[in-house]
Amino acid sequence: MAQRYDAVIIGGGHNGLTTAAYLAKAGWRTIVLEKRRILGGATTSDEIVPGYTFSVLSYVVSLLRPEIIRELELPKHGLEILPLDGTFTPVPGDFLWRRDDHAATMRELRRWSKGDADAYEEYGQLMAEMARFIKPILGIVPPDPTSIDPRDWIGVMGLARDFARLPERAQAAFIGLMTMSAADFLEQWFETEPLKATMSASGIIGTFLGVRSPGTAYVLLHHYMGEIDGAFRAWGLHKGGTGAISEAIASAARSFGAEIRTDAGVARVRLSSSGDRATGVVLESGEEIDAGVVVSSADVRRTFLQLLEPGVLPDDFEAAIRRFKFRGSSGKVNLALDALPTFTANPGGTEYLRGAVSISPSLDHMERAYDDAKYGRFSRRPYVDIVIPSLVDPSVAPPGKHVMSCFVQYAPYHLVEGPSAWEDQREAFGETVIDTISEFAPNLRDVIVDRYVVTPWDMERDWGLTEGNIFHGELSLEQLFFSRPVPGWSRYRTPIRDYWMAGSSTHPGGGIMAANGRLAALELLKAKKGTVA
Repeated sequence: MAQRYDAVIIGGGHNGLTTAAYLAKAGWRTIVLEKRRILGGATTSDEIVPGYTFSVLSYVVSLLRPEIIRELELPKHGLEILPLDGTFTPVPGDFLWRRDDHAATMRELRRWSKGDADAYEEYGQLMAEMARFIKPILGIVPPDPTSIDPRDWIGVMGLARDFARLPERAQAAFIGLMTMSAADFLEQWFETEPLKATMSASGIIGTFLGVRSPGTAYVLLHHYMGEIDGAFRAWGLHKGGTGAISEAIASAARSFGAEIRTDAGVARVRLSSSGDRATGVVLESGEEIDAGVVVSSADVRRTFLQLLEPGVLPDDFEAAIRRFKFRGSSGKVNLALDALPTFTANPGGTEYLRGAVSISPSLDHMERAYDDAKYGRFSRRPYVDIVIPSLVDPSVAPPGKHVMSCFVQYAPYHLVEGPSAWEDQREAFGETVIDTISEFAPNLRDVIVDRYVVTPWDMERDWGLTEGNIFHGELSLEQLFFSRPVPGWSRYRTPIRDYWMAGSSTHPGGGIMAANGRLAALELLKAKKGTVA
């Protein structure tokens, strides 16, 4: 006889675990089913080289919502975020080092451009104002654009009032952020190439777009909304790797009574005889689990086109899901090191390696990297974002050794030879990334103990990320807010009764945010009036 739960959560990533925690806290009998041997989805840590613990995919934290940390009491469950100290950008024969020390950063910027140093202050104030204005959108459920119920529009009306109160210059800046490319927006402010290039990088993360593509300025703002202890645009590492974030949320969920199982892949969602209501799931092992509600934290292609039998969805909804864009564009190269790399141009010591290292010497470098991807090739000189977590968290590597995380754009899922060609190109991709970094840190090859290269093909096959998109779908303007994942279905519900969405394909998008999981749970509890399903 099948086991019975109030809610079954498909997927043990951070959003699925968050949904489970809130439902269990409300008294629901809840179970999380994770296909892999460890929890976390893309937010996971693993000892893939003996003695070296890597944040294999997601590697930095900033967007995790403060209300979730507070409501789930995550510090009690092991949450410990360690701040990163700025960004170091090497260029041929020089460097740009922006630090958390504001005075030091101003001195560095003046070394490059007095005008840019002055503009940097004003830009920072403006972007903080933009982040404060737009931040509430991360905590509201999008309205149904066809709804005439004024209650559905309360949050949006509040944003409209706040927009009207903004100074005229701030309003113009917001419109620019919604419509411009990251490069064009930044070129209104700055002239220093490595500064513009490094800042523009935030506009292309999770998108198959270049820094000069319209719409990327919004993505820049999306990442600017990250905060640690109330400081906007602050980034950090979690002690023990990002998987420890998932473990903290899982611990909170268990403390409320949730059950969590790994090695428990779901083969399909079971429906009622009429085909219009979810009644449980069937595992890959053949085991059946009954549930009042089924919540999928997988992306929408897996949620609707793989976990459901064909023909049960309305034709127009299925067509819209098939149009939803993924287009993964990122890869990851994880390196185990015997010693630290030394960048040829550096300020001395190793402090400059305690933050991020950005291989983004110019806007042309960034755009040319995208040119390769447009034609189905990985970038021959890619943009690389590097962190060395072992410098701030020695627990992740043996004494005196280090782990180095390299996030790379572009690595297009759709190679000209087809996605499966990544099997043959994986090692060449890894070599290209190491070669690119070695242009600035020539000793890198000498200190590599081992490496683990992850392509978009691997992300899809091993982590369940369709087309290797780290955000469960592009953060492009037409796929945001009440259009995420499709217009009319942005409120975490689906056309199948008692089948809900909670993954990053929903509002407010991707990143280690957990807002999707929280909002889905709260909306579900509201729909069921807090009672069990």
